Amino acid sequence: MTENLIIDMFVQVIVVIIKVSAPMLLVSLVVGLIISILQTITSIQEQTLTFVPKLLAILLTIIIAGNWILTTLRE
Repeated sequence: MTENLIIDMFVQVIVVIIKVSAPMLLVSLVVGLIISILQTITSIQEQTLTFVPKLLAILLTIIIAGNWILTTLRE
């Protein structure tokens, strides 16, 4: 194996990791932002309040995008 081949493989691996993890990260970001806005409006400052909605949203995202994730990883 040459150095260029190894570097190309690592670049492809990083791109796949970013593609596969992006839906979960974006959903978590959006849900966290919405919960933070609601906490600010209602003055409820409970730190654990964001955990359950984020967890449920990420699980729902995995269920919806799971087939695409597996297909991407197989390729």
